[in-house]
Amino acid sequence: MADSAKTPNPRLPAAVLQERAAELGCRPEDETFAVTMDTQDPLRALREDFHIPKMKDLPPTDPALVNGEDECVYMCGNSLGLQPRGVRKYVEQDLDYWARYGVHGHFEGPRPWALCDEYVVEQSARIVGAKPEEVACMNGLTVNLHLLLVSFYRPTATRHKILIEGKAFPSDHYAMESQIRFHGYDPATSLLLAEPREGEHTLRTEDIVSLIEQEGESIALVVFSGVQYYTGQLFNMEAITRAGLSKGCVVGFDLAHAVGNAELHLHDWGVDFACWCTYKYMNSGAGGLAGAFVHQKHANNRDMPRFVGWWGHEMKTRFHMDNKLDLSPGVNGFRLSNPPPLLVSPLLASLDVFQKTSMPDLRAKSVLLTGYLELLIQKHYPRPADDANGQSTARGANGPDSRPWVDIITPADPAQRGCQLSLMFSVPISRVFVELEKRGVACDKREPNVLRIAPTPLYNSFRDVHRFVTLLGQSLGAAQQS
Repeated sequence: MADSAKTPNPRLPAAVLQERAAELGCRPEDETFAVTMDTQDPLRALREDFHIPKMKDLPPTDPALVNGEDECVYMCGNSLGLQPRGVRKYVEQDLDYWARYGVHGHFEGPRPWALCDEYVVEQSARIVGAKPEEVACMNGLTVNLHLLLVSFYRPTATRHKILIEGKAFPSDHYAMESQIRFHGYDPATSLLLAEPREGEHTLRTEDIVSLIEQEGESIALVVFSGVQYYTGQLFNMEAITRAGLSKGCVVGFDLAHAVGNAELHLHDWGVDFACWCTYKYMNSGAGGLAGAFVHQKHANNRDMPRFVGWWGHEMKTRFHMDNKLDLSPGVNGFRLSNPPPLLVSPLLASLDVFQKTSMPDLRAKSVLLTGYLELLIQKHYPRPADDANGQSTARGANGPDSRPWVDIITPADPAQRGCQLSLMFSVPISRVFVELEKRGVACDKREPNVLRIAPTPLYNSFRDVHRFVTLLGQSLGAAQQS
């Protein structure tokens, strides 16, 4: 088990849901309960701001098993968020400006292209808990990560290690290895991996902090995910930052699975830098415009080594074209090239939806929504108790006549997870995945053996969760018999 931390609600969501069901005179597993929860959901109207794919339009769906006109059960916002309905309007405006204005679109129209990234900065900063001047929207996530590492990874003979989680997303892992090699060091001795305890899937905060305290004098940089992509664990970023800074380390985060999912306070926590993509919970479309954060405390450090381009030059003198760099302070000095309006516009449409609510309100719904998923899975597909030797005590627990079970490896503490639950199964996972897709469920499988299920509060409903768990039962049965 992972360690306890401050929770959004002192009661676990299961207790809240059980209490509400009792008030309604039904059980949480009843479909009427899910429908009532949706009716009472103050954020329910936000779903109408998104396109929900039809069953018939998902390529793996088996028409013999579904009503093609029904909306699919979309549980994949952790991989690609759904399209906001406002995207088409903004993109068509950009195409219209291009057709009508040509080159004049750079400085004419409601959203001049040369300034278009500025239209998404303030709201992005609100979502990550930063000041607007600490945030830039640019490039892709790994590009931004490398740009930031150029400045913030400054290894020395005595302090050259980078600390990351052991199962970091591959792109992050590769970026760290390549930066270490670029500086002439060996990842075998300079890349420090934080691993869970034996028999556990997630990291304990006290173990991360202890590792920083033990190795801190040799650690140049601590870079963790905000939410671990595989397990769904939400790290205690405040505690990690505090521990790293206390030992003289630079601390940064990859927020790909945290932005738009968890409440973030990058400025108040004192995080040195962060970067994120926007196509998951931020719904900007595949390959969407990424974001970067550099804390205000670094804003006037113009001696910081960095790779520069002309969009890092102050706007007021940028077009003097005299090749005398007038570097913008803070994160704006990291911008390289003019912003892409066709990538800004989908993000802007998504931020319009975020503007209708707040991260605390989204988080409150998310805790209950994911808690409902957890409650139903544990009710219908509990893992049998293990004996002292780790063997299931259920007769025939893994045989063809046994009841299939699901193991949730994501922390049970709501403060240590976002939307996503990561599931393992008593039957072959590939079969379960295929059967779910045949029934119109959009989710994803991550090697070696996890299905990631992410009910997203902007557009998922309690009935979506109920439908998913029903279809999961059908899929487990079909997978077991195949």
